[in-house]
Amino acid sequence: MAGRPLDVLEESLGTVVTISLKDGETFTGELTGYDQHMNLVVESDEDTTVIRGDNVVSINT
Repeated sequence: MAGRPLDVLEESLGTVVTISLKDGETFTGELTGYDQHMNLVVESDEDTTVIRGDNVVSINT
């Protein structure tokens, strides 16, 4: 998977991802949405989380 960041996010929609944040916290769940600022929507069994793109360090599929 290579390309522009938003293309990679588009290809990752509906898959389980692990997102690492600047503060060291991680979120794992299904990537269900994103926007042009790389704000992410991740759904897990417990809840839905919106992550501000400025805080994202990495996204692993």
